[in-house]
Amino acid sequence: MGEAADTAHFEYIVVGSGAGGGTLAARLAEAGASVLVLEAGCDPKQAQGGNPLFPKARRLPQDYEVPAFHALSTENHALRWDFWVRHYADQARQERDPKYRKAFDGKPVDGVFYPRAGTLGGCTAHNAMILLVPHNRDWDEIADLTGDESWRAESMRQYFQRMEDCHHRLWPPWRWIHRLFGWNPSRHGFDGWLSTEKAFPRRALWDTTLVRCLLRSAKYALKANGQPVNRLTWAFEGKGDPNDWRLVSKDAVGIRYPPLTTRGHARMGTRERLLEAQRKHPDTLTIELDALVTRVLFDDDNRAIGVEYQKGKRLYEAHWRASASDGVCHTVHARREVILAGGAFNTPQLLMLSGIGDRATLEGFGITVRADLPGVGKNLQDRYEITQVNRMKRGWRALDGVELRKGDAVYRQWQARRGAYTTNGAALAIVSRSAPERPLPDLFCFAVLGRFVGYQPGYSRDSIRRDYLTWTVLKAHTNNTAGTVELDPVDPTNPRKRPKINFRYFEEGTDAAGEDLDSVVSGLEFVRRAAERIAPMIADEEYPGRAIADREGLRQFVRDTAWGHHASCTCAIGSDDDPNAVLDSAFRVRGVTGLRVVDASVFPKIPGFFILCAVYMIAEKAADVILEERG
Repeated sequence: MGEAADTAHFEYIVVGSGAGGGTLAARLAEAGASVLVLEAGCDPKQAQGGNPLFPKARRLPQDYEVPAFHALSTENHALRWDFWVRHYADQARQERDPKYRKAFDGKPVDGVFYPRAGTLGGCTAHNAMILLVPHNRDWDEIADLTGDESWRAESMRQYFQRMEDCHHRLWPPWRWIHRLFGWNPSRHGFDGWLSTEKAFPRRALWDTTLVRCLLRSAKYALKANGQPVNRLTWAFEGKGDPNDWRLVSKDAVGIRYPPLTTRGHARMGTRERLLEAQRKHPDTLTIELDALVTRVLFDDDNRAIGVEYQKGKRLYEAHWRASASDGVCHTVHARREVILAGGAFNTPQLLMLSGIGDRATLEGFGITVRADLPGVGKNLQDRYEITQVNRMKRGWRALDGVELRKGDAVYRQWQARRGAYTTNGAALAIVSRSAPERPLPDLFCFAVLGRFVGYQPGYSRDSIRRDYLTWTVLKAHTNNTAGTVELDPVDPTNPRKRPKINFRYFEEGTDAAGEDLDSVVSGLEFVRRAAERIAPMIADEEYPGRAIADREGLRQFVRDTAWGHHASCTCAIGSDDDPNAVLDSAFRVRGVTGLRVVDASVFPKIPGFFILCAVYMIAEKAADVILEERG
């Protein structure tokens, strides 16, 4: 790592080091291209910061490394970027959400806490590490929209296989079968850079309450999903693996385990990818930290030729206790392209600050327009999530000794890569349809040992609770496309200010038929029925609470309390005749040259259940596209 001189020239400048930018930059550098990665944050294993549970402790690198500490990592003071998003424009409706805040840490805010990571690796440094491939139809719809056949699911699967190093399909031992005989019906990858594992500590088998709970819930889930013949086939083929090609290609439902992006049961993300690539290719890959990019530079022909950035620690407003310093301004140039990978909030912000967006809006802010693209910052999408929280009559024996701190008995087990800390807390997952008419499975319901009622300041303290079972309902393939990311109207040209974000949930959005709300409610009813199978073990349903008994009450509960954490789609790929399309199918920003976007903002529709895998895959694809053009 190091500082890029003002006069330095690279072939490519990549802004952001997360799942999109980090993956792409490493692949370009390995191919011999000179690449500069600019990251606004620090290295998560070199910095220090506390969290709400241990505010004065030095919590790194363990908050980063230990899978069970992932909630604490989202609020670690050295890594966190705090966004505040609105779910509704209507103030009365917004204030019904108990997670809504008007002020935090002595400063005015206006929204619901939305944790992001400002650090090397981006949000791969604090996520729950679950890796699920999208549904095939998600890719095929992009191919249909753009006419670009390279987006077909059959083609996109190669990128999953290229990046994955699968260690969780132990029987049959597909890794060795593939190497010996070339046969790989699961279509996993076994030689990629991203290690995937699963973890179910042996100690959990000693917890008879937990085992009974999981077995009864699983039995109910199997019956509720119907299709007994298909389920038997899927169970035989996939062994509960959600990424087995045979299950993915059939849109299968049923019980699943969550594969984790861990290596040796420690977190693995684009931090590791970038640093390993840099060690092998120090002459082609430069990484600069604490570098907040403020605008893209263009020549007279509207070609992106570089960026301006401010050098300094904690310069962006979203940083915990952001700096009052302006940092030092630098300029760096790219001989070929600038590639933005700041994510669904920051990429559209940077495009607008650089003169790319809705003409009338930008001119109203005094920003010189480079390209009139009204779709920038529009089409914001997310999944909906809700939980059902049960306080158990007794704590889980599997969590005995858990203190979530370095040096406790379970941490010492983790140092030998065993025990409860090797997991992210998810014990059982179920893939289902919220209604028979849904074209794809749209519910991912998973049980977590602990208490979780959504993201709000200090929420990670609940991760220490040992006597709770939380069912999380994740609603995928949402219909609402009405969300927006806009420049702060009070200080619109200040690149250090957070943008204004409004998702416009449910009736405020574009889902006129109300399918999203109905689906989330159906998912909540489903996990409630699953919980009934273990009623003798439950002391109380704390959330939503038994006072909310009928479907209409649950509908209001969902309206008031649902949330998401997979923001996407704000710089969407689209067809040539779509005035709101920001990108073409090769990730190029329309109306200018030498500028691409490769992150979660590129999708026309939010894909799959968890967005991480989809972003990794599009980054691998973008590398192919760029290198082919490079020649």
